[in-house]
Amino acid sequence: MRRRVLVLSVCLLAWGWSAVAETPLIPRSVLFGNPDRASVRLSPDGKQLSYLAPLDGVLNVWVAPVDDLAAARAITRDKGRGIRAYFWAYTNQHVVYLQDRDGDENWRIYVVDLRSNEVCDLTPESGVQARIQEVSPKHPEAILIGLNDRVPQLHDLYRVNLSTGARELVEKNEAGYVGYLTDDDYSVRFAIGMTPDGGSEFFQRGTDGWSSFAQISQADSMTTNPVGLNATGDVLYMIDSRGRDTAALMAVQLADGSARLIAQDPRADVSDVMIHPTRKEIEAVAVEYERREWQILDAGINADVEVLARVADGEFDVVSRTLDDRQWLVAYELDNGPVRYYHYDRGTQKARFLFTNRAALEGLPLVQMHPVVIPARDGLKLVSYLTLPAGSAAEGTTRPQQPVPLVLFVHGGPWARDSWGYNPYHQWFANRGYATLSVNFRGSTGFGKNFVNAGDLEWGRKMHDDLIDAVEWAVREGIAPADRIAIMGGSYGGYAALAGLTLTPDRFACGVSIVGPSNLHTLIESVPPYWKPLLDMFMSRVGDPRTEEGRKLLSERSPLTHVEKIARPLLIGQGANDPRVKQAESDQIVQAMEAKNIPVTYVLFPDEGHGFARPENRLAFNAVAEAFLAEHLGGRFEPIGDAFAGSSVQIPSGAGGVPGLRAALEAFRTEDK
Repeated sequence: MRRRVLVLSVCLLAWGWSAVAETPLIPRSVLFGNPDRASVRLSPDGKQLSYLAPLDGVLNVWVAPVDDLAAARAITRDKGRGIRAYFWAYTNQHVVYLQDRDGDENWRIYVVDLRSNEVCDLTPESGVQARIQEVSPKHPEAILIGLNDRVPQLHDLYRVNLSTGARELVEKNEAGYVGYLTDDDYSVRFAIGMTPDGGSEFFQRGTDGWSSFAQISQADSMTTNPVGLNATGDVLYMIDSRGRDTAALMAVQLADGSARLIAQDPRADVSDVMIHPTRKEIEAVAVEYERREWQILDAGINADVEVLARVADGEFDVVSRTLDDRQWLVAYELDNGPVRYYHYDRGTQKARFLFTNRAALEGLPLVQMHPVVIPARDGLKLVSYLTLPAGSAAEGTTRPQQPVPLVLFVHGGPWARDSWGYNPYHQWFANRGYATLSVNFRGSTGFGKNFVNAGDLEWGRKMHDDLIDAVEWAVREGIAPADRIAIMGGSYGGYAALAGLTLTPDRFACGVSIVGPSNLHTLIESVPPYWKPLLDMFMSRVGDPRTEEGRKLLSERSPLTHVEKIARPLLIGQGANDPRVKQAESDQIVQAMEAKNIPVTYVLFPDEGHGFARPENRLAFNAVAEAFLAEHLGGRFEPIGDAFAGSSVQIPSGAGGVPGLRAALEAFRTEDK
């Protein structure tokens, strides 16, 4: 094993800015390695605290007495990808977690018995995807799961005993529903089906079987969804945009169908709710335009909220509650520091600091993220987030004193959104000397149905125009020079990077695409089987290959169609087991570029899926990306060095296109042997 010598390069910025150059370089491992602790939760009885933390470098579940964190012990022994999703069962003696194999998203459900430390695979079938449907305090010994073991496209519902693993069929999905709504008694109350126009229909179960409850048009389908039932099961809470633009929270009386408005905001959809653990009453709702804002609905938590608002800086969130609601676990999020966790006793109204999620971030030169609203060419308002290098702007201003290189960092989905808060990529780029801009382009969620629907059939057109408009704004505002702008993202963001270099080939200095679709035809043709019930919705918003017009649209918007236009450097990252954006999406554009003698660097991970979950792989790719960006934007970089250690990295193409990559790869291969 080679001894690692960490060299922090201080290459001079071509554009020159001494204050940035003097800022200490933050190692990639601090930003993208495993957190100290994550997903912190209280047991339902409040006696124990759990979290994800590394064990031999791999994220596992740890449990400790709530008043003795030093006694924490690992209760799982994952040695591969690490555990990312888990929860407490209401027995207080079982912890349930999900795991797939190398990113294939065929999730299995495991349960750990804390008394015996035994781990049981509740869904051992291979090639099958399990989902958590319901966990109820009324039936602590069992959980309700969805499983597509009978028909790959459809999930049936099963009740599973946590102690014995015994499985009982509850609902056989013979009608092709995409999902169900169940109650605390594990009764199936509602089913959701898709309609041919891309909308949906809710069905209610009665004594005579299923009957139509609500029809949701395609225009409302992204912004109208059930939240859950109240404790007595006679009220359905819904986030609903029908008859309005932004989605409001509604309470529907099931006896007569009458609906009562609970909360709304003209700027943004209701995005989150705070629900009492047993009464199942809505206590607060959140909306997020530039920043998240809570609206308190239950006066019973007013005093607690007032206390918590004074405990620490940042936006706070109640991330876990005991069943008796006497204890809360509260997380405080900043844009320029780690998440801070507190244990809050409602009886005494005292908050006890526990820990941060990444202690190594304390005291580092992290910077603030600034919300900005950018006008699109047609007047649409694009809520965006700008981060600047330390020392580049005068105190209290949001514009650098002279333009700095910029990374346009595009979110995935595309039916998702960027938000304010700590973002390791923003901090990474800022520390290397780049401004970072993340844009909620049309089609992003959270800003009303008109905004999300404005992205229909606009991949590679108006959605991309919004990104270009944001770049032009940054140039006009003196934030970035026109010739020092990169585009980077994953999933849809990866598509946007490919589109940026093909549809607007002169706009960007370079591009980085992570698991990005290159051909919209093959993207649709290769969706996982359990996504096929959703295809009508997908095609109504992206393009319909069943029609001549739709096929033409998909071809025009596919970067692969325009590969000969690529004139700027491109870096591609891909997981070989990605079920959403198959490896073929990256393979085919790389092959097309090579056939036309267009340089490209291709980084492949055989044990990853839709993104890079293993920190060793994440660090390996980001080391390549950092050297790539420094070469084409002129920023600082930490050399690749031995960043490939422990990773599965492969470079099928273009190893010579990134400074230090070929040497690092050869050293890695030698060490691996």
